[in-house]
Amino acid sequence: MQKQDVVRLFTTPVGAPAYAPTRYRFTDREYLNIYYRTDPEALRRLVPEPLSVTDPVVRFEIMRMPDVTGLGDYTEAGQLVAVEHEGEAGEFSLAMYVDSVPAISSGREYSAYPKKGGSPSLYVDSDTLVGTLDYGTLRVATATMGFKHHAMDLDEARAEICSPNFMIKTIPDYDGGLRVCDLVRTRITDVTVKSAFTGPARLELFAHVMAPLSDLPVLEILSASHIVTDLTLNPVEPVYDYLAA
Repeated sequence: MQKQDVVRLFTTPVGAPAYAPTRYRFTDREYLNIYYRTDPEALRRLVPEPLSVTDPVVRFEIMRMPDVTGLGDYTEAGQLVAVEHEGEAGEFSLAMYVDSVPAISSGREYSAYPKKGGSPSLYVDSDTLVGTLDYGTLRVATATMGFKHHAMDLDEARAEICSPNFMIKTIPDYDGGLRVCDLVRTRITDVTVKSAFTGPARLELFAHVMAPLSDLPVLEILSASHIVTDLTLNPVEPVYDYLAA
């Protein structure tokens, strides 16, 4: 391999890249979203400046992704927090648990998605949409929603999917410090909502030291949605440099 070939690498290993060099297109991406109110003090301990918490609302999501260019078929679950940055409302992505190594690698390296391993699932059980998340052998979340009780306004569903997303991107330096430590922003703009429904929902979180979803306790269920989309992710852009500050 020549030197000029090395600098064209997008990831390692050099002979078997960890993920495909493509822009990821999702077909029939299926969401179960449950919005709930939580402890505001617990949120403030987790949400980094310069983001601010205006309303103590968390979105627990499970996404079933059966057809993704370059990545195949996988599922992920996570928690996102309602925040504001310089007057813009959005969500801070706190953690994502994923059952695909390529999806974890590409999401963390190429962008800044806070992904780690987990075993999420999304399925229909009789008249109920069920989402679960296991970490190792232990259950850490169970979400249920009445299956397709009420049609949802498609523009409202699109607004949920297209909310600005803030994340922390870190790249370690060779001395053990940080080479990059940025707050980044992204937003989905290329999306087609195929179906959207709402209905009654419940969410139960279980304590786990390595998957601490229950640190943001469920105090009140606010709403739930079941949305199916086609979409393409946009790149992230830095909005705040912690090292410069």
